[in-house]
Amino acid sequence: MTYNITIDGKNFRLDLNRAEGRWSCRLDGREVAVDAVLVRPDVLSLRIGNQAYEVKCERVAGEMRLWVGSVGFAAEVRDPRSLRGSLRAVDDHGPKKLTAPMPGKIVRVLVKQGDAVEAGSGVLVMEAMKMQNEIKSPKKGTIEKIMVIEGAAVNAGDVLAIVE
Repeated sequence: MTYNITIDGKNFRLDLNRAEGRWSCRLDGREVAVDAVLVRPDVLSLRIGNQAYEVKCERVAGEMRLWVGSVGFAAEVRDPRSLRGSLRAVDDHGPKKLTAPMPGKIVRVLVKQGDAVEAGSGVLVMEAMKMQNEIKSPKKGTIEKIMVIEGAAVNAGDVLAIVE
């Protein structure tokens, strides 16, 4: 997975890959030895080389800040896959399927069948690679059908819900 990251105005390219239970991390093409554990929601314990860090993520007024100890950084993470999804979401006509972006487990179902949702509002929470991801509605509409239950394992591309 490739991410474009901006921290305090500086742009970085982060490539993360998992093979044989281990993560490989490249930052701007340079291999970086990283071990990461999600301690609790929005708090990550990182070991980079021989240094340990606690990184807290805070979202305030639509802006993300990362705190490493007492030092804060403005941060923005762009996932090219999410850009592809948002381009498809421009067509609001007809039912839209919410699909799993990667294999994982459904942690929470945030809505019920028949609920009205806004574009970008949370529908499900999915855990993948020890990270929880909120799966959002691609359009304003009504939840036509929820295809999964909490605790279900899903594969990439599985239909999770349909928004009409």
